[in-house]
Amino acid sequence: MQEQVSDHLLGSLVDGRYFVRSRLAGGGMSTVYLATDERLDRDVALKVLHPHLANDQNFLDRLQREARAAASLSHPHVVGVLDQGQDGHIAYIVMEYIKGHTLRDVLNEKTALPPRLAFALIDPVIEGLAAAHAAGLIHRDVKPENVLIADDGRIKVGDFGLARAVTATTSTGALIGTVAYLAPELVLGKPADARSDIYSVGIMLYEMLTGEQPYSGDVPIQVAYQHVNARVVPPSLAVPGLSADVDELVQWCTAKEPEERPVDGSALLSELRHIRTTLSDAQLDISPPAAKARAAAAESGQEAGATAVVTPFHAERTETLERIGRPTEIISSQRNPTTVLPPSGSSPGATGQAILPSERTVPASKRDIKRMARQEEKDRARAAATPSRSLREGNPRRRAVIWTVVVIVLAILATAAGWFFGMGPGSPGTIPDTRNKTVAEAQQLLRTAGFQSEPKDVFDDEVSAGLAVGTEPASGQVVRKFQAVSLFVSKGPQLFPLPAMAGLTLDQAKNALGTAGMALGKVTEQYDDKVPSGSVISQSPAQDTTVRHGTPVALVVSKGPQPLPVPDVRGMTQQAAVKAISDAGLVAKIAPEPINDKKVPAGAVVSQTPASGTLIRGDSVTLTLSKGPKMVHVPNFIGKQADAARKALEQFGFDVKINNILGGFFGTVRDQNPVDSDAPEGSVITLTVV
Repeated sequence: MQEQVSDHLLGSLVDGRYFVRSRLAGGGMSTVYLATDERLDRDVALKVLHPHLANDQNFLDRLQREARAAASLSHPHVVGVLDQGQDGHIAYIVMEYIKGHTLRDVLNEKTALPPRLAFALIDPVIEGLAAAHAAGLIHRDVKPENVLIADDGRIKVGDFGLARAVTATTSTGALIGTVAYLAPELVLGKPADARSDIYSVGIMLYEMLTGEQPYSGDVPIQVAYQHVNARVVPPSLAVPGLSADVDELVQWCTAKEPEERPVDGSALLSELRHIRTTLSDAQLDISPPAAKARAAAAESGQEAGATAVVTPFHAERTETLERIGRPTEIISSQRNPTTVLPPSGSSPGATGQAILPSERTVPASKRDIKRMARQEEKDRARAAATPSRSLREGNPRRRAVIWTVVVIVLAILATAAGWFFGMGPGSPGTIPDTRNKTVAEAQQLLRTAGFQSEPKDVFDDEVSAGLAVGTEPASGQVVRKFQAVSLFVSKGPQLFPLPAMAGLTLDQAKNALGTAGMALGKVTEQYDDKVPSGSVISQSPAQDTTVRHGTPVALVVSKGPQPLPVPDVRGMTQQAAVKAISDAGLVAKIAPEPINDKKVPAGAVVSQTPASGTLIRGDSVTLTLSKGPKMVHVPNFIGKQADAARKALEQFGFDVKINNILGGFFGTVRDQNPVDSDAPEGSVITLTVV
């Protein structure tokens, strides 16, 4: 049962563009996801590098250069590199998404393949490598996992440039590669070239024909050691009846010395296609024993996996290996009589000498002759565009007939190819600029340039709805005319409903706008009796209005209830005071007990609470009313001294007025008004003094 592992990238948006939908595969260097390019509305394969690579700036710089080089390669049998970038701690490569399966899936299902099917599957792989080699690109990690087979039958090679970039960023003593398919020169730390890819293709072809890898071991270093020392045995030992031409093709590709292999993918492709034309139907359709065993198990109702098959070391994942040390010399038996046996899987018969990693047991004179022959062969290969090598002489008469047929067929093919690649669908053409054109205009431009287009609707913030946004491949690129061109037509900007802001605090509103992808517009403040201070009263545009991302939204924020000044109504009549307070937005309350006041008439306001300051709307002001001055009895001071009468009357709260007669010589009160009666407090008492 497969363990379900959570992945924080699932459902996220990488670099604001690539929405991660599902996890496709994982390896030693990266994890591959199915993602949607929201800008162009298409599915892509998003390869996210592991953190130990993404945190190395030197590696990222190298990867950017390699990705650009791989992106420049446009070929039907090479997976296109579309983009490369970094989002925070995430370093990624965007590639063309091929919906289907890999060559590894085919081998897991069928175990081994007849030569006809093996050649049909590996032919486009070699063709894609040939195009890369012609452009100066080396793959360095050719394996069944990197051969993608689409549901419609297209076959493409993926992961160009990544292995080279990773190798450059590792330490000098380490090596990145898939050990089961690794060329000897890479194990020994020597430079790689196109012939390193040819070696990996040879190992892969051996596995396709026999159902097994040629070398196995308990740990990766054992397999790497055999790549350096052992020689790949003819596949016919595992598949009796296999043509000698096929044996020689596999061993040519897997020669230990790069000089003994085809110089590049183009040379290998020519020989592969030549062999296919010379083999009979019986030789092409021979059924490998591994495939027969699987078929027999299936007929008997058993699982194919129950067949007793020796499983080699599984080295499909890219491994980091310590390089085998520098090549050592052959030590004769006189110097070291101890015999060192070669590792399992190497050629027998090497006894009497100590065999070390970089050499086979060959007498010195023969080795010199062989070196000279290799140099001569290398010079001839460099002088010619492609090498010419015959793997097998065969019957001369049969060869003559075959070559006659081949020449005629090649002439026909050359004529057809000349038309196809010169004027026909295979001729190159430049993608025209279709931006802001109507669909009819854009399609006519593409048809005039020789391309067939398929319109696809996408959202675009800049191009008006119904007009062309662009194409894939982009305008200005030179591609073959048979290549499909996607014409992206604008649906206008993508609109999103605005969330409700009313009632949120200002900070909450800012967060809500950020989550919705909107911008904060102008913020104004105003008093509001119902909305608490600091909360949003209203927004513009209103909630649920559909707008594009980044639209600024203006907010009106409450300052709370407006403070109202308290009016001074003291001395006013009750009616006038209540009206003044009500007009100010406040509520007047009358104190239950009026009080006497000698200055304020009865029914008027003596005092108020509060007497000043501010209140908010609806607050109350308490008014205390006057009962007027209180009544006080006026004593009789006639015949009394005026000074004593004044003091006594003033103590009762009266004002005293003195009228002197004859100068008031005696100071005696002759008359008093009023006298012996009640008078309001504060009344004037008149005293007549003689």
